[in-house]
Amino acid sequence: MTVPVRDGLREEVLAANLAIPRAGLATLTWGNVSGVDREAGVFVIKPSGVPYEDLTLDHLVTVRLSDGAVVEGDLRPSTDTETHRCLYLAFPSVGGVTHTHSTHAVAFAQAHRDIPVLGTTHADTFNGPVPVTRDLTAEECAKDYEYNTGRVIVDTLKDDRKAVEVPAALVAGHGPFTWGATARKSLEHAIICEAVADIALHTLSLAPTAPPPPHLLDRHYTRKHGPDAYYGNPDATSTPG
Repeated sequence: MTVPVRDGLREEVLAANLAIPRAGLATLTWGNVSGVDREAGVFVIKPSGVPYEDLTLDHLVTVRLSDGAVVEGDLRPSTDTETHRCLYLAFPSVGGVTHTHSTHAVAFAQAHRDIPVLGTTHADTFNGPVPVTRDLTAEECAKDYEYNTGRVIVDTLKDDRKAVEVPAALVAGHGPFTWGATARKSLEHAIICEAVADIALHTLSLAPTAPPPPHLLDRHYTRKHGPDAYYGNPDATSTPG
């Protein structure tokens, strides 16, 4: 069955997935991006295990948002599909989701540590630490594991407002999930999440440190986000990766 999605969505999802290895965020096939069409009630996601260098539009899989059923595509969707679906259902603002196993963000996830706010580079995008979830229970791993992975993220972020302000989370022992208004934006947040994790590890290796004063961090966040933002040019575009 063919399910029409909004113009450009499949191309955007493909481009975002192809940018993952270019951005240095994945080894082999360890990463995936999806994008949602809420009006159509579906999302488009990378298939499971297909190498990035082989990935084409024909490989992408369309999944029904309400129940996770595949409605278009000949391949199995990413094994993380149910996590993406959970995030879409929980956070109405989310239009795209990215998952990677990028080295430095995974290091924080495996250490069960938030990525702390240690400077303005972090505060430009994340209005607070990138949080790490609790461990999943044995029961959560045994049944509906991928959906429960989404649930622990939702439990950590609590609500859509927080998901907008901090568009990333680390699943304990696993790795980062990021999201945004579009698939492309979710990938951008994955790139930034890995960059600030790298910077934080370098900073902490030099000395334990406290964050800069809140007024400086707030200034960096609000100049890019919210009604008084003035960073950038709305008509200018760039391609991550």
